[in-house]
Amino acid sequence: MALHELAGKLAPQRLLENIPRLVAAYYLTTPDPEDPAQGIAFGTSGHRGSSLNGSFNEPHILAVCQSICEYRKKNKITGPLFMGMDTHALSEPALATALEVFAANDVAVHIQQDRGYTPTPVISHAILTWNQNNTSLADGVVITPSHNPPKYGGFKYNPPQGGPADTSITQVIQDRANEILKKGTKGIKRIPFEKAIHADCVTHYDFVMPYVRDLRNILDMDAISAEGLRIGVDPMGGASIGFWDPIADTYELDLVLANHRIDPTFSFMTVDKDGKIRMDCSSRHAMASLIKHKDIYDIAFGNDPDADRHGIVTSSSSLLNPNHYLAVAADYLFRTRTGWGKDCAIGKTLVSSSMIDRVAKELGHPLFEVPVGFKWFANEMLAGRCTFGGEESAGASFARRDGSVWTTDKDGIIMDLLAAEITAQTGRDPGEHYQALVERHGSPVYERTDAPATNEQKAAFKVLTPDMITADSLAGERIEAILTNAPGNDAPIGGLKVTTKNGWFAARPSGTEEIYKIYAESFIGLAHLKTIQAQAQEIVNAAFKASGC
Repeated sequence: MALHELAGKLAPQRLLENIPRLVAAYYLTTPDPEDPAQGIAFGTSGHRGSSLNGSFNEPHILAVCQSICEYRKKNKITGPLFMGMDTHALSEPALATALEVFAANDVAVHIQQDRGYTPTPVISHAILTWNQNNTSLADGVVITPSHNPPKYGGFKYNPPQGGPADTSITQVIQDRANEILKKGTKGIKRIPFEKAIHADCVTHYDFVMPYVRDLRNILDMDAISAEGLRIGVDPMGGASIGFWDPIADTYELDLVLANHRIDPTFSFMTVDKDGKIRMDCSSRHAMASLIKHKDIYDIAFGNDPDADRHGIVTSSSSLLNPNHYLAVAADYLFRTRTGWGKDCAIGKTLVSSSMIDRVAKELGHPLFEVPVGFKWFANEMLAGRCTFGGEESAGASFARRDGSVWTTDKDGIIMDLLAAEITAQTGRDPGEHYQALVERHGSPVYERTDAPATNEQKAAFKVLTPDMITADSLAGERIEAILTNAPGNDAPIGGLKVTTKNGWFAARPSGTEEIYKIYAESFIGLAHLKTIQAQAQEIVNAAFKASGC
């Protein structure tokens, strides 16, 4: 894809979303339940859409919340439901709608006091903290479309394990919600917002300080403070904005918020590579404002609007590639966390860099490789068998210093602060640490590209099997593994992964476009990578034919 002319530049007025129109459409547009594009669909992390095209409107939220109430009752989840939202324009209306349904169903809901914003990891932390200390089980909801453009809304459910719900749960909630959606408002319990917000079952709760005070049990906050690092933070106008000052005050950090603004148009953003406003803290174009000032900080970082992703900026490497930082984080943590056992696994999604595989092998820790989606780590992290889990899209979390669970959802805040700990404790920033890994393990080249695919071909990915692949080599190397199920948990990957000694590719269909995504990596060089990418399409096309497409 060619770089857009506005990439890395401040968003011009013409790109800004019409917020009144967006919010009005949330209430005024009635989705067509017979149109799959306007139904309720839980993807890798909840239901997402826009009110402007009938995919994220009040009827969706009413139906989903009623479905969640029924799911809770059936599964005897009687503890509080912790509910948070980010700063997208559709998040506040969705929270109001959700509260009307939850209160009408007498669900004990905890929301941030003064209707403030709550990051995804903070909801996970609250769920797990409650469940460790009480017999009744808590769960949660986070209203966020993550890093997506301002016109989007999102709604995800976290069951009592604290992380994103797996497909066995989301399918039940989704199917019942679509059934409700087709019946209009029948079967939905609802009370007016003015009554719901003051209902006895609604608790106005401080999510901030319990999370902030607990950070000392997962990170060496004293070391960061003692070193006196100059730290820069860009919350990208998101839900973490109310957390950084309390963190700085509690631990006496020299921390500066590079951006204090909350604006649903996100007009302060620099434009992403495709010309869209996207709060992606792993994109150098979206993070251009912070990168420009990198040399005035010892370490700097950003978060997306719900703070489940991280973006690490250093003087040595500018914005650190997410795959690079995952490898550095795993290497550092498993060398310094003496409370973690030797059997604790390093978790990664199967499209994350194989540098992580090489780090795990060097450290002597098992590798837990799963399909795309952080939900696959949740149970293993809860049980303490996996003390670090990361995915290529800049999402990760890890265990407390004693090896017990912190969150089972991605936590961009602790990943940011870990970069500060690494810098304080070693005198080298994460970019310098990655260069040390390159010296030991080689220098990988990683890239994601897209290839065209019909809907029939996209569907074929679900039925691919390794025996449909007839090739025995990839880019001049013998194929060592052909995977349609993840080696860590044997779950279907919804696609294909082919590996050799020094390279691999994975192919997965897009959920929204007539394309499939090709992730590829080479430890030999760019030319080798390009050969892998070209041959990947040949292998996939041959597999399509073998499947009958």
